[in-house]
Amino acid sequence: MKKLVLLVVAILLLVGCGGGSPGSDEDVVEIRERLFIAQVNDIRINADSYVGRTLRYEGLFQSFVWPGTGQTYYQVIRYTSDDCCGTDGIIGFEVYLGDIAPLLDNSWAEVTGVLEWFEAGGEPFLRLVVVSLTELAERGAEIVSM
Repeated sequence: MKKLVLLVVAILLLVGCGGGSPGSDEDVVEIRERLFIAQVNDIRINADSYVGRTLRYEGLFQSFVWPGTGQTYYQVIRYTSDDCCGTDGIIGFEVYLGDIAPLLDNSWAEVTGVLEWFEAGGEPFLRLVVVSLTELAERGAEIVSM
């Protein structure tokens, strides 16, 4: 399993390097359905190499209220599966909408945004500052696995 993960990460490093001018479609990191978990994990592990870059992916749009503050946060995620017992987690990123209107919860969305670090409660977190958020009629795989 470790060899497979290392192979996937090596392929992602070769494929994920954009060669276009900043802001061009060639410079956008596309997170693909078939490698969703591997790509998101690579971005998290190597976050400093991705901060400031534009990411694009599809997933479920969801809102949640932080219990301590009552503040609403948004995320675009997919559910993860351990291939045995159904869903056991989520994977994706928090999305900062700014002036962009949120979608209804569980809408299938394509999100494009710039990855950044932010701090909440004294802890660093990653999020996408959204450039575009589009509701899609055709849904992809809501549950992904390695």
